[in-house]
Amino acid sequence: MYVIVVYDAAPKRGVKLMKFLRQHLNWVQNSVFEGELTESGFENLKHGIKDIINDKKDSVIYYRFDSQNYHDRGIIGVEKNEIDSFI
Repeated sequence: MYVIVVYDAAPKRGVKLMKFLRQHLNWVQNSVFEGELTESGFENLKHGIKDIINDKKDSVIYYRFDSQNYHDRGIIGVEKNEIDSFI
């Protein structure tokens, strides 16, 4: 599945969350990550996020797609972190 994750967290937790998400997804810009995950990888991701955030103060939103082929990704302005697909 293809996943997009956006978050808003307090600075210390935000840094921890960013480091965690970079291990699983591609950084797109500031608090936005995207990438391909398996179902079990997605479950691990959610558990890891829950361990980091304060669910009374922080917010994490995710979008799941069946495949990257079923969405259109556009950029207006500067591409913060170009995502390369290579084999």
